[in-house]
Amino acid sequence: MKTINFADTAVGELVRQRPARSRVFERFGVDYCCGGKITLNRACEKKQIDVEEVCKELAQCEENEDRDQGIVDADAMTLTELADHIENTHHAYLREELPRLEWMTEKVARVHGDHDPRLHDLRRAFVAFRAEVEPHTLKEDNVLFPIIRQLEASDGPHEFHCGSVANPIRQMELEHDDAGEQLALMHAASDGYTPPEWACNTYRAMLSSLAELERDMHQHIHKENNVLFPKAIELESQRA
Repeated sequence: MKTINFADTAVGELVRQRPARSRVFERFGVDYCCGGKITLNRACEKKQIDVEEVCKELAQCEENEDRDQGIVDADAMTLTELADHIENTHHAYLREELPRLEWMTEKVARVHGDHDPRLHDLRRAFVAFRAEVEPHTLKEDNVLFPIIRQLEASDGPHEFHCGSVANPIRQMELEHDDAGEQLALMHAASDGYTPPEWACNTYRAMLSSLAELERDMHQHIHKENNVLFPKAIELESQRA
């Protein structure tokens, strides 16, 4: 097996090469989506965790092929296949889950916010997250992804109304950063989605659903920031 210098490789690149590595980063709280462009060494410094311990976990991941089950290899897809996958999997998940979480975060903050004021912080972060993500996914579905599909289908230079495909991609990445900040606020306001002993069933279900939302968004943004977007920019350069 090829030896990899984990510590000096960008976190997003490590997950692009082998999607199952995302499980390791999830356990350590390492951001491999919005923060995927920095090296693992730097990411561990920011989180104040032992890079050697993370590298050891990654090496174990290399030895266990079964851990790849259930995780899509985005790097093996064509651009069109990946865009379709993101729409049908991650965007569809958000359309179904966000209205449910809207109700749950409002109810829990209203009922228990006086007892735990951080629930109001969590509620505000969720509202901001939804306000960012819903129009964001519509722009990808209706503008950016069709451009990427056209680009892949063409065999020569292609002019788009937005100029280079890099222009809308740049905006999408900025919006990813904003959504990531709101996820971080929700994570912090809930002790990593850990329910207190007195939490009711709705409170517990809300935290479980928010934890799943965070995991899905990490995979979602990784597939775009670290695979789909750079490949689209590279393809446009080749076509030109």
